[in-house]
Amino acid sequence: MDAARIDPARFDALYRKYLAQVYNFAVYELGDHHEAEDATERTFLSALAGLTGFEERARPEDGLEASTFRIWLFQIARNVVAERRRRQRRRPEAPLEIASEAPDPADLEDAVVRRELATAAWGAVDRLTGDRRRAVVLRFVHEMTTAEIASILGRSEGAVRVLIHRGLRRVAGELRAPDRDPR
Repeated sequence: MDAARIDPARFDALYRKYLAQVYNFAVYELGDHHEAEDATERTFLSALAGLTGFEERARPEDGLEASTFRIWLFQIARNVVAERRRRQRRRPEAPLEIASEAPDPADLEDAVVRRELATAAWGAVDRLTGDRRRAVVLRFVHEMTTAEIASILGRSEGAVRVLIHRGLRRVAGELRAPDRDPR
């Protein structure tokens, strides 16, 4: 981190380390790969520009590898995503229709069932509201701790645990719903 502050060319290591995580977060939040690419780029440009003002807040007892940089970076990403959503609401655009791929005839039935179940589960996660959805995604997709999620969302760790618990309970309830096709 300190090396990146002194020499911005060293920021490349941080970029490579966190690129996939920030991009995946943006894709999930925005639902569009092109928008996510733009949001990811803007996130890292903002982080690079603000790097001199970043203050490491990890405590020595957190361990040698502990850093609050990832939290700071995801806070930037959250703000960039929010800005892009506001822009989309002000100037909505019709998405380009993407041709779907023909199914592979070699696909086995269980692979299709697993894919449908995963799609149903992620659909249920998509229907969660705001911070509840973000907390579940940050925890299970990005494998963040409740402390990291709390810092990103600006909530207490207890509130994050409640968000995750209620989100998972809601998803499980949707997946058990009797009107759902039980393949």
